[in-house]
Amino acid sequence: MADDKIEVENVNVPGQITRVDRTKYEDMRAAILKITPHDAPGLTAKEMKEAVIPHLSPDLFPEGKTAGWWQKSVQLDLEAKGILTRAETKPLRWHKA
Repeated sequence: MADDKIEVENVNVPGQITRVDRTKYEDMRAAILKITPHDAPGLTAKEMKEAVIPHLSPDLFPEGKTAGWWQKSVQLDLEAKGILTRAETKPLRWHKA
């Protein structure tokens, strides 16, 4: 069924579209947008991964399993769509655009 998938982009590979599970994507997207600050400096990838886990559905992400992959995939998509901004710091940090 087409509705169970959603197309995601990758800011690092312009024009590349990948289809992923819509339910997991939407759950992770909501968690990322809930925990990501509006202002710089924002969160590192590690901080973001740790912060989203309590906000994820335990049915979709039992014990946080696969959360890292989904966090990165959704973060790259939100960057590509201009919803998150990457701060060029070491380590990299993200905040809402």
